[in-house]
Amino acid sequence: MKFNSVTEKLPKHLHKFIIEQPYSDYTAQNQSVWRYVMRLNIQTLKKIAHDCYINGLDKTGISEENIPEMDGMNRILKDIGWAAVAVDGFIPPNAFMEFQAYNVLVISSEIRTIDHINYTPAPDIIHEAAGHAPIIANYEYAEYLRRLGQIGSKAISSPMDHEMYESIRLLSILKENPNSSKESILEAEAQVNKLQSEMGELSEMAKIRNLHWWTVEYGLIGEIENPKLYGAGLLSSIEESQLCLQNNVKKIPYSIKAASVNFDITNTQPQLFVTPDFSSLSVVLEKFANTMAVRKGGIEGIQKLIASKKMGTIKLNTGVQISGTFKTVINDGDTPIYFQTIGSTALAHEGTELIGHGVERHPNGYGSTIGYLKDISTLIQDMSPEDLKKHGIIEGKTTRLCFEGGIIVNGKVITGKRDIQGKIILISFKNCLVTYNEQVLFEPSWGIYDMVIGNIISSAFAGPADPNSFDDIYKISKQKTTKILYSDKEKKLHELYKLVKFHRVNNTNEFDILKSVFKKVVKNYPSEWLILLEIYELIYNKDLSLMNEVYDQLSKLQQNKLYTKLIIDGLDLIIKK
Repeated sequence: MKFNSVTEKLPKHLHKFIIEQPYSDYTAQNQSVWRYVMRLNIQTLKKIAHDCYINGLDKTGISEENIPEMDGMNRILKDIGWAAVAVDGFIPPNAFMEFQAYNVLVISSEIRTIDHINYTPAPDIIHEAAGHAPIIANYEYAEYLRRLGQIGSKAISSPMDHEMYESIRLLSILKENPNSSKESILEAEAQVNKLQSEMGELSEMAKIRNLHWWTVEYGLIGEIENPKLYGAGLLSSIEESQLCLQNNVKKIPYSIKAASVNFDITNTQPQLFVTPDFSSLSVVLEKFANTMAVRKGGIEGIQKLIASKKMGTIKLNTGVQISGTFKTVINDGDTPIYFQTIGSTALAHEGTELIGHGVERHPNGYGSTIGYLKDISTLIQDMSPEDLKKHGIIEGKTTRLCFEGGIIVNGKVITGKRDIQGKIILISFKNCLVTYNEQVLFEPSWGIYDMVIGNIISSAFAGPADPNSFDDIYKISKQKTTKILYSDKEKKLHELYKLVKFHRVNNTNEFDILKSVFKKVVKNYPSEWLILLEIYELIYNKDLSLMNEVYDQLSKLQQNKLYTKLIIDGLDLIIKK
């Protein structure tokens, strides 16, 4: 990957999702699909999209003629502080959000097939590049997108979220590939429907994904009675961009309630949310963030991490952070007093790993007490040397610490760590026994006991405190986007598309060649409509004889309901041009 001033800030654990854009794999038909969708959308969106969309196309280096090259986009995007990278379809939600937090758009390198020209459930370059990129030229919206990424990357998931992600990814891959069998698609759809019915209470990630969907993907802006489009799903869909403003699609004022409204990625949306302006998006986002464990912490926060069964972090009020997979928490009422992780764990302070306390030190889990010393008003972190001596916390001496809630730590003090303000944040013991009532939580044979200092869990969030602490934060899906295998006949069709494009780009008037192409299409590809529109465009009002022949063939194809509106809209483009 070629890094620039924006992408060079990406942490290494995100690099594995980035792929080289397979530009040479795009067929001439793919290029024609891009051109058709873009020309039609731009004509429509001039009237119904937010004003910044059309201007944003130029500012982000996107033209209607050719599928954009990522390198070219990045040379322009960096001027507004953003960048784009190519990825393989859907990536894990937290990773997606984290890219966004670094001002980087993830763009699926695939492009929809002609059979899905109206709408595709799979992320594709029309949706990602032509839908998302232009709007980020608006500063208020770009800032909302960045903050959504920052907050969303900390959202805690449920195990069901991951299953749903994998199922939707598989379904989108199968639906977009013409080589997929109907049986495999039906089976994948059934699995998605089954999971949707079993999701239960929505996780933080599910809720913030809903907010993302109803704003970034399917958002409307302005007045309820006459809103404009700004969501990428609407801006990139021929069908929905024209249908979404109709009265049968319910328009709802955007609020935090949208977080609890689920969506179906395989169907058009029955309702849409309208924000009065872009700044209001950030207001709602902050309200939602205030409900999340990243800001609330407490027993509920750590319980969410335990239920997620994924790596997460708790932060204590001293700034100490523990990152790992949390297994259990002991609580005294609503107050957590001890926690335990399993597997690789790292300790940090305010986002930086504590020296000597990475996964090498804690490869098999980690546990520590939280809370206040019993009958002692001074907090450990605030103790002076005299206080430490008074309470027996002296290097080389064995001490017994009794905590409120019933945790007892009994061991020989080895050393401690302080933060830059001089407050104690960790004490290490040897020959240490930690108990809760009659339960042994740590015994001397296990080695050194490192006790973090803190009284309350002030924050809990997905992912590590210091990304450099772990080698593998996100898993890449085993379901890969499959390359479409074209038959020899289809390859010959693509060559015909390429020939037509050559004549358009070079502004030739070689109508005999175009007539030959037309005859071959009618004979060998009787349902092919897009290339006929491109031929018709080149000969319009120039070769009336051929023009009538092509029009007659388009009229025949127009009888098929699948092509009726596509052809009518295409002809309208040509006439208006």
